[in-house]
Formats: sequence, structure tokens, C-alpha cells
Amino acid sequence: MRNPLGGRDLSEEQRQTLASELKLLPRWSIAAAAFAFVAMLYVFWVIVPAHRHHQLPFGLRLYFALSWSALSALYTLMVGYIVRDTQRRAMRARLWILICLVLPGGIGAVLYFLLRAPLISLCPACSTRVQAPYHFCPQCAYQLSPSCARCYSSMGLADRFCVDCGFDRAAEQLPQRLYAFREEQ
Repeated sequence: MRNPLGGRDLSEEQRQTLASELKLLPRWSIAAAAFAFVAMLYVFWVIVPAHRHHQLPFGLRLYFALSWSALSALYTLMVGYIVRDTQRRAMRARLWILICLVLPGGIGAVLYFLLRAPLISLCPACSTRVQAPYHFCPQCAYQLSPSCARCYSSMGLADRFCVDCGFDRAAEQLPQRLYAFREEQ
């Protein structure tokens, strides 16, 4: 579906995912980002003109002020996001913050997003910490997400056939403990 401006509309699922990710931003990070934005504007409109013998054209000064202010605010927000995201992925927050602040130009943040661990959740049956891609709890074998009974690849709740091996899900006979997702179909 397209919007009148020519771009694609976000689906409801994408909006919910974006909203849940934005909730990870801590308040201190939002306040620090606002301060960083205003501080960079101050630098480009007050400090830089006072120390230069010739003035930059107004348009160029406006461009530098807004772009550097936005970059510093976004970098601050990103550091706040990484603090919260490392906690929900059971990673070392201090180490990743140090990497993000020490490596120049956002290289540390790029490394974080490339190397971050999968999400950690709790098994509803035994409360064991389980990584997101797991289909079964490693402690009690509780089914955490729908999967094919033959090849164990991920399946949607409404899927009848496995997209990898073609197994007919209606023909499977699972033990009673694995019917966590059967009720939702």
C-alpha cells in the first residue's frame, strides 16, 4: 500500500515494533540528546563566529549547525538505546558503551549492532532464560514457538505446510506438553 507522497506505509506490525524499540530509550538519554542538540547550536552560533576573522555564509552556518546538532543528539540517543538493549540481551553494558564512545565516527555502534546477542526470554513453564531463536526450552522441552515436527524450522501459527520440507502440520501427533500453540490456531 502506498501513501499519497509516494512512499510505502508502515504495516501495523512494523509500527508496533518501532514503538516498542523507541520505548527502550531511557529518559536520561532523551534529556542528554536535547542538551547535546542545544549545545552544538550554541557552539555554531555563538562560539565559532566569535573566534573567526571572517564569517561563513548564513546558509552554510545553518547547515553545519543543524547537521552537527542532529548528529550529536542521535549519537546520544543511540548510546542510551545500547544501554537498555544490552540489558535485555544479557550482554555487558559497560563494555559496549566504552566501545561506542572510544571508537570514532560511530564504528563502535556499528560493531554493536553487528555482534549483539539474540534476545533472551523466560520459558513460561520453568522460567529458564532462553534465547529467542530456540523453539524448545533446553531445560523442560516446552514448545516456545511453532516449528515443523520433521525439520524443526520456524513456522507461522496459521501455516499448514512447512516451507522448507513440505510437512503437513495437520498430520503431526505431538505429545500433550507441546500443544502451547495449538489452541491459538
